Amino acid sequence: MSRTALDRWLNTTGAWALALLWFLPLIFAVWTAVHPGEFATRFAPLAPLTGENFVNAWNAAPFARYFLNSFLLVTFILIGQFVLCTLAAYAFARFTFPGSGVLFALVLLQLLVMPDILIVENYATMRMLGLIDTIAAIGLPYIASGFGIFLLRQTFKTVPKELDEAARVEGAGPLTVLWRVYIPLAKPTYLAYGLVSVSHHWNNFLWPLIVTNSVETRPVTVGLSVFASVDQGIDWSIINAATLMTSGPLLIAFMLFQRQFVQSFMRAGIR
Repeated sequence: MSRTALDRWLNTTGAWALALLWFLPLIFAVWTAVHPGEFATRFAPLAPLTGENFVNAWNAAPFARYFLNSFLLVTFILIGQFVLCTLAAYAFARFTFPGSGVLFALVLLQLLVMPDILIVENYATMRMLGLIDTIAAIGLPYIASGFGIFLLRQTFKTVPKELDEAARVEGAGPLTVLWRVYIPLAKPTYLAYGLVSVSHHWNNFLWPLIVTNSVETRPVTVGLSVFASVDQGIDWSIINAATLMTSGPLLIAFMLFQRQFVQSFMRAGIR
């Protein structure tokens, strides 16, 4: 066997091994969710299938409200990020003003700061604003996304200035140029960033856990944690059924839009 063939075989074997390790927890979750509880810890090929675990999990906690809260949360954050990041990125990409370099450096500095470090300050700010235990309190700290501003700025800088100048000759103002020229050309970037944002904030756990106290505001991640607590008892079949329900929307969306997901990242220049 040649060295090239050996390297290819080792790479393929390693990739399949890592994929198997990644899939094992998911396989276990699916197995326990669709079989009775007595088969949660032992594998029996002829074990009967059941959907009662999903029904019991749905009835044991207000998951409908949790899903609604998560949907409202990611929608609120995504709209806010698109508006704020678009305006900031456009200003940094096409306008020269005093202190622009310093301000953009501060935006990049945000990428180096872990959100968990700011939990105490964010909580104090939300308490001062009277927003504790609201969906707005969960989303507001993430509206100004340094990654979103940087990504859109880099995309806007690739737009030919001739298009900008032609639009201005036709009498278009700055916001009209942004709406008619820059945003349509940056659609792949918006799609790529939107997928990342929705995935991240749908799965976010620590900050929503701290800032929410009631069913009316808890997202699915916090609701699942409360549902799976020791006080509720440990039934792995029902817990894993609830886990699949909460992660299912993202898995289904990824499988349906996998090609668009990858192409959007490639067009956006993310490596």
